[in-house]
Amino acid sequence: MSFDLEDLTGALLAAARKAGADTADAIAVQGTSLAIDVREGTLEQAERAEAVDIGLRVMIGQRQANVSASDTRTETITAMAERAVTMAREAPEDPYIGLADPDQLAQGWDLAALELCDPSPEPAPDALRTDAERAEAAALESDGISQVQVASAGYGRTQVHLSATNGFSGGYERSERGTSCIAIAGRGDAMERDHDGDSRVFQSDLRSPEDIGRTAARRALERQGARRPHTGTWPVVFDERIAASLIGHFLGAANGTSIARGSSWLRDALGQQVLPESLSIVEDPHRPRATSSRPFDAEGLPTRRRSIVENGVLTGWTLDLATGRKLDMPSTANAARGPSSAPSPGAWNIALTQGDKTRDDLLREMGTGLLVTSLIGSTISPTTGDYSRGASGLWIENGEIAYPVNECTIAGNLREMLMRITPANDARPWLSRVVPSLLVEGLTLAGD
Repeated sequence: MSFDLEDLTGALLAAARKAGADTADAIAVQGTSLAIDVREGTLEQAERAEAVDIGLRVMIGQRQANVSASDTRTETITAMAERAVTMAREAPEDPYIGLADPDQLAQGWDLAALELCDPSPEPAPDALRTDAERAEAAALESDGISQVQVASAGYGRTQVHLSATNGFSGGYERSERGTSCIAIAGRGDAMERDHDGDSRVFQSDLRSPEDIGRTAARRALERQGARRPHTGTWPVVFDERIAASLIGHFLGAANGTSIARGSSWLRDALGQQVLPESLSIVEDPHRPRATSSRPFDAEGLPTRRRSIVENGVLTGWTLDLATGRKLDMPSTANAARGPSSAPSPGAWNIALTQGDKTRDDLLREMGTGLLVTSLIGSTISPTTGDYSRGASGLWIENGEIAYPVNECTIAGNLREMLMRITPANDARPWLSRVVPSLLVEGLTLAGD
């Protein structure tokens, strides 16, 4: 069943006013998802879900409360509003909460230019099953692949609408189509596994299932015969598929919530050099066909392109209205929320400046060291930036792959590591975090 989300959010606001709220905002999310898993050529699991979730945030003075439900009946909406107002009256005061001023609100956005939703019809379950079967078959064609743990294909479509008592009302729709495969090489104690997958907004952009299956198989085969590397200080190349985690740690440290709490290792770094001078980190929420693009944030502010780091210098934090007020800065239009939570800062589409070298060029430049292709676990200090993660990948000698490695730990300090990165040119431009393979000098490896 399809709902008019604008009507739902309007009903929530009307109920909030009637219950005694001074101001309020409401969000409604309607989603459809379909997922197919195949194993040994047989359908292992098929799931379809359809749901509507609604959320209401009310404010009485400088007190607020948030409630949510998956029931859209009128009596439920009334009860939600009454419960939220009762909760808000008992909540502690927060001098920084509050809706945006009307003159701050987004107006006249161009959804068509963002290409957030594929107009193609929802794929049939048989089409998704065929994609999964093709990926599995392609992986099993590779000599040495003993089995495929699972091959999957899925589709999702989500509508979002936000309304507030300051006059804002807006919504958009997203779609996503994906295929993935997990391949296992070897048998018994010598088994190794790896995966590949692709997810796109437009179905026509998706890589072929055969490519995904063959890539998963190749990666699994590369891991056979893994051993622990020598303990010591070595250069490390973070492969493109996991390099974005380093930038993710940076973005977390530059989040206004961490800064306002004084708990970030970047808390005193504003205006300072945090990356090599040739590198910038740019956020662009208007990039077409990207999964984090949006015309406005969860507080109705117009999103915009901005440089978080420009020529190596940290230029600003990621802020919503409340954290901006705490830091005496304007919001960067980065409020994110779901039905069950109040707004909080979150980064949109991020891109790190790419280099002019391939990953193989970085490996030759590195000479001897570790190419990391997988990370597990983490021990990262949010206040000091001390970094320690389990890793596996490929040992490099004289710029060439020598043998696979696992069961090792890489350690350093994020502030120092980021100042020593050298990027390759292999980032995938359609991802929400466009980050190439990264060479980092002088990390500590704990192995044999």
